[in-house]
Parts: sequence; structure tokens; C-alpha cells
Amino acid sequence: MRINRRRKVRGEIRAAIPGIALLSMSLATSGGCKTLPDVDRGMPVTDSAQTATQERLADRCSRPMIDDAVAAMARHLACDQLINADSPLVAGNKLTLLQDGPATYAAMFAAIRSARDHINLETYIFDDDEIGAQFADLLLERSAAGVQVNLIYDSVGGLLTPPAFFARLRDGGVAVLEFNPVNPLNERGGDWLLNNRDHRRQLLIDGHTAFTGGVNISDSYASAPLRHSRKGAPPQLSGWRDTHLRIEGPVVAAFQRMFIETWRRQNGAPLAPRDYFPALSPQGDQPVRVVGSSPRDPQNLIYLSLISAISHAQSQVHLTIAYFAPDPQLLQAMKQAAARGIDVVLILPSHTDSWAIFHLGRSYYTQLLRSGVRIHERRGAVMHAKTASIDGVWSTVGSTNLDWRSLLHNDEINAVILSHGFAARMGQMFAADLGESDAITLAGWRQRSLWMRVKERTARLGAYWL
Repeated sequence: MRINRRRKVRGEIRAAIPGIALLSMSLATSGGCKTLPDVDRGMPVTDSAQTATQERLADRCSRPMIDDAVAAMARHLACDQLINADSPLVAGNKLTLLQDGPATYAAMFAAIRSARDHINLETYIFDDDEIGAQFADLLLERSAAGVQVNLIYDSVGGLLTPPAFFARLRDGGVAVLEFNPVNPLNERGGDWLLNNRDHRRQLLIDGHTAFTGGVNISDSYASAPLRHSRKGAPPQLSGWRDTHLRIEGPVVAAFQRMFIETWRRQNGAPLAPRDYFPALSPQGDQPVRVVGSSPRDPQNLIYLSLISAISHAQSQVHLTIAYFAPDPQLLQAMKQAAARGIDVVLILPSHTDSWAIFHLGRSYYTQLLRSGVRIHERRGAVMHAKTASIDGVWSTVGSTNLDWRSLLHNDEINAVILSHGFAARMGQMFAADLGESDAITLAGWRQRSLWMRVKERTARLGAYWL
């Protein structure tokens, strides 16, 4: 029952933020609304020494599609590099795909216990519940053992967590930083805007192991989702369906830099001296790129990377998204891909903790279905994953949803992997989720009730702020 109440209250908080944010915007700034980058102009041009290289990459991106796995890899490598010229693709990493809360928490707990130098934890939600208590106890245990523990949590994501919970961590030696405090009197950065949130999830152990994905610290993820749920059955109480990633290898340094940059930008107290950037040797054969985004960035590289991958897809686009409210450019990219004969498939929630985003996303179903995009809704558990796999080559796991909040207002972080082997694992996971989902057909969707249509249109009114 407590989990249900938390879900309801958290949904109400999310629904209330847009209105409060409008007030904070008017008080804190006189600037206009932030916009997403124009995808036709979104490929960054750096100094002149790189211009020729970018032109060669652009030429490779624009070549006609050919049915060859090697060529597909080369094409996506070129396109992704063109967008992320300043974020290198790092080879030599070992990846472990973690499905749902129990597997993720078991791996994270083991990693925390192994820490000897430092632990850096960044999370949107840190609940004061059974799972939250386990995390807190482990962090305090390692702190008492001399391990430096640094924690960033989001102020809105932590609204339901009593201040005493974080005070206990501070008293135990954990360095705690509240991101963008809700109370403007507590802000530290001089650019307080309630609507800008830290939605990233990353756990960094001794600078050599990273975790990232969609899993928060909450009892909502404490159990695994129900499997083989019956078609047409009402939603069942079970663990949320989510995806996380454990990463070992040289790319962990890029995650570490983003954590430290967020700490610095939020004017946190100086971090205790530790070996934050140890020498990292190859641990596997997976190439990984870390892509972060923030409202302060001139362009959202996660957004541009995904649209580029969809626009250059040769065979398939498989997206699993918790909160789906696409902007016109993303809609166009998906519809054009389907028109080219690409198998564009979306797995979305059949129910969620945010009715506004849920119905806003559904308001786009008709035009997507007409264009040939296939839509499935996950039965049973709340679908909370944020993943994509394209052409069996380009994959991403992270915190970014396809809604205006993620793309404009949040700090987000994603791992992008260019690998046939990892994409095959993503494909197996996608197929399993598809088996637990119901197909939405155009004919069936046209029969939905007038009340559902009213809710969709109502949700459209606040799309930018949701």
C-alpha cells in the first residue's frame, strides 16, 4: 500500500511541477522557452582542422543504404561520430545488461561492498523505504571504513524523502549534495529554475566501475515484473520493468568526469581528495560512448544522436520508452523511417504513474500507426526502461525519455554502444518485452472512447512542460 501511495503522490508532484515552474520561470528569468535543436543544423562544426574530417563523415552518412552488416556498422559509426565529435567512442569495455530492480540492486550492492577508495552516486529518486535503507546502510558502512562517499540527489525527486534521511548520511560522513534545491533560498548556483532537474542515474565505484540506466532507488523496483501476464487482464502490482547497465573499462572515466562536473556546477563543497581517475585497462571488447545532456548545453546531443540513428536506419528501429511525448522532428524521423520500409517498433507502457505524459503520448498514436510504425503496450508492470536498438548495431541505455522534460529540462546521461554482440542481447530483451505486450492496431485505436480522446487533447495543452 505504501508503494501505491508513493506512486500516486509522485505522479501528482510531476503533474504540479509545470504550473510551479511557470511561476519560477517568470521570477527567475525573462528569457523565452528553450527549444530543441534543428536536426538539419544540429551537427556541430568545431575548429577548421576538423572540418575536412566532418565533411568525409557526412559523405559516408549520406551514402545510399546497402544490405551489409559491416557497411551498417560503418554508417552508424560515421554518423554518431559526426554528432559527438567531442565525446569519443572508447574501446575495451565490459558490459553487463541488467534487467529490472532485483538484478540491478544485487550488482550495485556487491559493487558498493567492494569499494576501497570512493563511491560517487547520482540519482533522481532516493526513497526512504526498504531499498533506500539498504543503500543508506551500505554507504554508511563503507564511509565508516574510510571510503569517501559522494551523493547527488535531485531536490524534486527527493521531495518524499524526509530531511532526516539525508541528515543521517551526512552525520555518517557522506558528502551529500541536493541538486537545484526546490527552495530558492537554498540555491547555490545562481541560476535557480525549478523545472531543471537532475534525472541522471549513475553509480561509480573506485573510478573503474560504472552503473547507469533507468533504475531509481525505490521499493517500486524491489521485485521483478510479472511474466506471461494475461492479455486483457487489469494491471497487476509487481516490480517496475526497467533496464540498467554495469560498465567496466576505460569509458568509466567519462562517467566520472560528468559526475564531478555536476558537483562543481552545483557549487558543492570541494570533493575530498581521492583517486578519482585511476589508470584503466581494457576489460572487454565493447566500444562505448557516454553522451550527457543538460538544459545549459547549446545542443542536446542525446536527442541529435537518436534522430540521426533513426534517420540513417537500414532495417529496424526498436524503442522501449517509459515516457513518450515526441516533438515534431522525432515524429517525422520515425514516420519517414517507416515509409522507407524500416521496421519501426515502439514498446510503451499500458499504464504509468503520470497520466498526463501517458495520454500525451497516446495522442500521437493515430499518425504513427497510419505511417506504418508498430506500437505495443507492456502489460502488467509499469514500463520504465529507456532503451533503443537500431539495425542490430547502434544501441543506447540511459535515463533519457522521449518527452519534452527529458529533452529540454533535465540533466540526462546515456551510454551509446556500437556493437553487433551487444545489440543481439538488446534484441533478445526487446523480444521478451514484446511477448509481454499488446499490439495497438489502427482499427482498434479508432474505436477508443470520447473520454480518452478528451484526455489526449487536454494533455497536449501542457506538452512543453510535462
